[in-house]
Amino acid sequence: MRDRIFAYIKKKYKADPEYPWGEDDGAVLRHEDNRKWFALVMNIGRDKLGLTGEERVDVVNLKIDDMAFKDVLMQDKGIFPAYHMNKEHWITVLLDGTVEEGQIRNLIDLSFTATASKKKKTKIRPAKEWIFPANPKFYDIEHAFDEAEIIEWKQSSSIKAGDTVYLYVGAPVSAILYKCKAVETDIPYRYRDENLTISTVMRIKLLRRYDPQAFPFSRLKEEYGIYAVRGPRGVPNSLSHALKA
Repeated sequence: MRDRIFAYIKKKYKADPEYPWGEDDGAVLRHEDNRKWFALVMNIGRDKLGLTGEERVDVVNLKIDDMAFKDVLMQDKGIFPAYHMNKEHWITVLLDGTVEEGQIRNLIDLSFTATASKKKKTKIRPAKEWIFPANPKFYDIEHAFDEAEIIEWKQSSSIKAGDTVYLYVGAPVSAILYKCKAVETDIPYRYRDENLTISTVMRIKLLRRYDPQAFPFSRLKEEYGIYAVRGPRGVPNSLSHALKA
C-alpha cells in the first residue's frame, strides 16, 4: 500500500518522498511551490495509535481543514487523531488495508488542497459530499422539487459548484430524501426573519429521491454515527457508499 500511495502521489502531483530524518524515520511529501507538507508516511508501533499488538504498521498523516468532516472521519475504522502532529487539523490513516485505497487517495487529495497555496487551492479543490438539514416547518422542500428540478438553497461558505448535497428533511420526516448537485454557488441574496438570515445561496439540481424509510435518522445514528444534523456536515465514507448503491 505504501508503494502504491507513493506512485499515486508521483503520478498526480509530481511529488517524490523526501527523507529529512533518514529513511527509517518517515517520508515527507511536499508542494513544489510553498514547500509545505501534505503527507507524512511513517512506520510506527501499533501501540502509538492505541491498538493491540507489538508489530509496526505503515501510516500516513494527512491534513483535513474541514473540522466537521474531520469529526465524521474519526468514526471510520482505521482513521485516528494524528500521531506526532497537530491533532486538531491532522489525521493518521492506516495503510494496512483497513481503509480502502480509494478513500486514502481521496483524503490525500483533500490534504493536498488544504496545504496548497491560496492561488493553487482555488483551482484544485476536489468535489465533496455534504448533508444539509431542511426544516419542513420553514420550507416545503418536498413540494419544491415537484415544481422545479433546480432550486435555490442557503449556502455554506465551504461548498463549491460540483459538490454533492444530500438533503436531510427534519421532523416529522427525519430522513435523507434527496441527492442534489450544486450547480452554481456564491449567489448574493438578502433574506431575514425571526428564524432565518440568508446572505448567500446556491442553486442545487435534483439527482435522486430516496424513500423515507431508506435513510431515517435511526439508521444514520446506529449505522453511521450521525447523532444530529443541525448544519452542513461531511458524509462518512460508509454512508456515501450506501447512498450511491
